[in-house]
Amino acid sequence: MSPHDPELWAGFDEMTPEDVAGPVWDEPVPLNPRGELPTFPVDALPGWLGAMAGGVAEETQTPVDLAGCLALAVIGTAAGGRITVNVRGQWSEPVNIYTAVALPPGNRKSAVFGLMIKPLLAAEQALIELTEGQRAEASAAALISKAAAEKAAAKAANAEPDKRAELTAQATSLAQEARRAVVPAEPQLVADDVTAESLTTLLAQQDGRISVLSPEGEIFEIIAGRYSGVPNMGIFLKGHAGDMARVNRQARDAQHIENPALTMGLAVQPEVLDSIGQIKGADGRGLLARFLYSKPESFVGRRNLTPELLAAATAADYTQKVGHLALTFAAWSEPIALTLTPEADAVLLAYQRVTEARLDKGGSLRPVINWASKRDGAVARIAGLLHLATHPADAWTRPIAADTMAAATRLGDYFTAHALDVFNAMKADPAQEAAHTLLTHLRETRTATFTKRDLFRAVPRGDFPVMSDLDPALTLLEEHGWVRQQPPPPRTTRGGRPPSPRYETHPRTTPGT
Repeated sequence: MSPHDPELWAGFDEMTPEDVAGPVWDEPVPLNPRGELPTFPVDALPGWLGAMAGGVAEETQTPVDLAGCLALAVIGTAAGGRITVNVRGQWSEPVNIYTAVALPPGNRKSAVFGLMIKPLLAAEQALIELTEGQRAEASAAALISKAAAEKAAAKAANAEPDKRAELTAQATSLAQEARRAVVPAEPQLVADDVTAESLTTLLAQQDGRISVLSPEGEIFEIIAGRYSGVPNMGIFLKGHAGDMARVNRQARDAQHIENPALTMGLAVQPEVLDSIGQIKGADGRGLLARFLYSKPESFVGRRNLTPELLAAATAADYTQKVGHLALTFAAWSEPIALTLTPEADAVLLAYQRVTEARLDKGGSLRPVINWASKRDGAVARIAGLLHLATHPADAWTRPIAADTMAAATRLGDYFTAHALDVFNAMKADPAQEAAHTLLTHLRETRTATFTKRDLFRAVPRGDFPVMSDLDPALTLLEEHGWVRQQPPPPRTTRGGRPPSPRYETHPRTTPGT
């Protein structure tokens, strides 16, 4: 039969592309796009600090983001409350910061914290030993004053009427002197699991500065009201801004902190970071806007089991410089303001213009306006920290240079990208993350068709404990056109369990299959 014979092609005119190749796929709609987040720019840190962060990350096989963020918090701990950055006019920023890094369990967070914080703990112990004599002397003086006041009060109480007024005045004076006697608290630089009340007390005892550095991040539960039942974030707000804190409680002396400087360096599980937006008032009162966020990709499952070990010289240099900074600033009673060179001011001003433009309606920072409104201030704080690390011996005698400010803006861009992702996750449909997990699995395994049962067997049980947990994510993937369910086969009369729903994936998901 000739190929031009009409009988050969009879009926083909009525056929559609779908009859030949199946239903046509529409262009899929992206899931709430996250994109690949940038890695912490460790080269923005001064040499010795970057070398330590990089070396710790390599030996522990953890993302450098964790050690990098912690490096900034460590410098902030050493300098907290003693250094500010005078940006322009009346605009001044303290150099304490809040960082929060999201990593799942099993990422050796405690090991990273142990290595990065060790010099601070050593400096803390040195301060305890150096002030031991002073504290012992103050304690003895306080006991003597109290005993003298009690003896004078007893003498006045038993005095003859003509002498009682004079002895009472003496007893009153001694009682006032005893009350003014203060025994300095044992020095402390770092705290961990503390309540808001005990944190306030620590700040009062430690001359207005303390740091919370924790690989667990339980502080968010405490802020949310683990102990009190209601959110308690006042001291966390004031401790970042440096606003005066005055606390009056029944049966306690009033606590007055003129310029509190709280530093926080936390590691939390990703779901904690995604859910902190649920803390009542956390966004509206500005708590969430005070954190610098990081959501690095975990290395678990692809770690180098024989990594390069942290060089002893790198660790020693880090220990010496951090210890020097901590001990130097512990001896200061008044803060010193750093200034900017004209060139550094120009770099920051250019960065401010970008921030301002992106805060306008339709701008990329508009959805995180509360956080982004503090972005420029955070960059100024980071610049102060980088400056201290660049010139640990005499940073307070020179202004912040342009290249230091430029490095701070690079870190500002890094934290901006991660903040956008964090706030996006806070507002996202809970099915979004699960849908991302499934789509990533389908892409990596190049799965063209699958049954729901087979998919359940293949995905991590921690993400989908029971098969019904797949339903919201599969529905979202269907709505966005990434998968579609095939028509079920005809039912037989033999009964039995119905077949598991079968799906096919969009060709864009598995190119080349």
